[in-house]
Amino acid sequence: MNASDSTTLRLVADCLDQPGIVAKVSGYIAQQGASITEAGQYEDSRSKTFFMRYVIATPTSGFSIDDFSEGFKSIADTLNMNWRIVDVSKKQRLAILVSQHDHCLAYLLHRWKVGDLPFELPSVISNHDTLRELVEWYGIPFHNIPIRKEDKQAGFEATAEKIEEAAPDAIVLARYMQIFPPWLCQKYRHRVINIHHSFLPSFVGAKPYHQAEERGVKLIGATCHYVTEELDAGPIIEQDVTRVKHNHSIRDMMRLGKDIENTVLARGLRYHLEDRILVHGNKCIVFA
Repeated sequence: MNASDSTTLRLVADCLDQPGIVAKVSGYIAQQGASITEAGQYEDSRSKTFFMRYVIATPTSGFSIDDFSEGFKSIADTLNMNWRIVDVSKKQRLAILVSQHDHCLAYLLHRWKVGDLPFELPSVISNHDTLRELVEWYGIPFHNIPIRKEDKQAGFEATAEKIEEAAPDAIVLARYMQIFPPWLCQKYRHRVINIHHSFLPSFVGAKPYHQAEERGVKLIGATCHYVTEELDAGPIIEQDVTRVKHNHSIRDMMRLGKDIENTVLARGLRYHLEDRILVHGNKCIVFA
């Protein structure tokens, strides 16, 4: 692809730590007439793995992303590097899944509508019809696909078909109160983003606010994480907490928790959209 105007790229990569990584990568970028406008680097001391995220401003004319990527491949091969180069101007496509709680969905739709979170949203999928009016008010197609206890497999297969139709780069579970089957987790590994209404690993599974009230905790929180086959145990992207008191009821906790869920999910999603996350084992390296 040739561009007459300047193109901004993101380079995200990891490899075994070794001398000369930064010199080789930055040297190649400079040779192409491009410049690094933002740099994030980290070395994991346990695994001796080096991570980097660069934002790159390219020349205003005569530049080809394909040629740049092909040339970088030879550098990456010498370093045995996992890498990807992304054109910042291309918005990611999302499929949002939701059940009946509306707060996370409403927050994301508003941020999308005003341009605070840049993504394409071809559809919203739900196992209930409750939020159809909200979604369609934004002019977005809404698909109700029930997940029935007696035949969950059929429900998830139908859901998977709608997801595939949306051709998403990522899937957001905005309080989708169903457990993703392992085959869907595997198909979209590290691309399914969930918001869990507790400060994981505390209070996994259902009714975490009830569990928190029973334990008399003084902090409640929310966790944005990637979905894996193990319930609420995927790589953690973002978390936050708020204080609660002994006289707060479960209803109070749920009210306070909604605000945290909204902001944590939005931050975690932004990190994903901006390619700020590198997954290393069951851990997220986040260049926030």
